Amino acid sequence: MLTALFQGFPTFAAAALMLKLVGSHEIVGQRYGAAIFVVLAAVFYALLTPWLARKFPKRFGYGFEPLFFDASLSFIEKIARWRTQPVTSLQLVTNVMLLSLLAVGIASVG
Repeated sequence: MLTALFQGFPTFAAAALMLKLVGSHEIVGQRYGAAIFVVLAAVFYALLTPWLARKFPKRFGYGFEPLFFDASLSFIEKIARWRTQPVTSLQLVTNVMLLSLLAVGIASVG
């Protein structure tokens, strides 16, 4: 769930915004199409990433966060430890800036 929420959701929300910005109506033009796309893609991402990261660590290791799968930690502890990592900080700032830029682009275009 944490992988889908904190890693997959921002990525696919940005993808949906980019599709909207370029005028691709196959996904974002349908009612709830963007929401369904983002949720399903994030869930599939969360299901496939751990398996792919174990099988191909050099190629898919960036998307796998071992803290999310540590059963000895509570939900709050997992998030707190994850946020203190330098790579996570960079990832969060990048996502915020990208989503903000895309939101401005969408609002400007119409």
